[in-house]
Order: sequence, then C-alpha cells, then structure tokens
Amino acid sequence: MQKNITSRAQLKNAIKVLEIEQAIERHLLKEHAHGVYESFKPVNLLKSTLRDITSSSSLMDNIVSTSLGLAGGYLSKKIVVGTSDNVGRKLFGSVVQFGVTNLIAQNPEAIKSFGHYVIHHLFGKKEMNCESRDS
Repeated sequence: MQKNITSRAQLKNAIKVLEIEQAIERHLLKEHAHGVYESFKPVNLLKSTLRDITSSSSLMDNIVSTSLGLAGGYLSKKIVVGTSDNVGRKLFGSVVQFGVTNLIAQNPEAIKSFGHYVIHHLFGKKEMNCESRDS
C-alpha cells in the first residue's frame, strides 16, 4: 500500500524506511549466500550425502545385502580354492563366488531369516540351559 508523498519530511522518512528495508534484505541475502557456500564445501556435501544414504532404509538394505553378497561370495571362493594354484579350481571358485554373491544379494530376506534361525538356535539353547540350571 503506497501513500502519496507531499512534503520533503515525508520523502526523507520514506527514503529512511527503504534504506532500512534494503539493509535488512542485504543482511538476509548475505546469510543465505554464506549458507549456500557452506553447503557446497566438500566435507558438507559428503556429510549430507551420508546423511541421505543412512536415512533411506531401502538404500541401506540394498547396501547391506550387496555387502553381504560380496562377502559371502568371497568367502565361498576362498573355501573352494583355498591355496591351490590349479587354474581349473580357481575358475570354478570364481563361478561359485559369482553365484553365491548373486544368490545372497538377490535374496536378502531369506538370508536374514536363516541368520535369525541360526542365532536363535545357537544362543537360544544356551539361555534355556541356563534357565533350567537356575530352577
């Protein structure tokens, strides 16, 4: 809403008000520019990316299942090949590694269920034995 300025005093007052508004907007713009500058620093970009990754449960599940697949595949190859220098055995180990890696990475729920089953039966019996001794 704009008023008509009719005197020199009103003009000076309007100029002062506009100068104050300009100073406030300049200050806000500087703060915003500083925030943008800070957010583009490599460390802050890395932090924000990691925060986004860890907050996304589906992405974390994919990372975990892929990591478990790679670890399982690597271990299966080590078990099959061992310290052998046989080229055929190494080739077979690579095929097994590829298969196990894909199997684990594509079926994380089944692997998770199997892990819970194993843990429950390994540690569940100990708890039951401890409870029966206490009775």
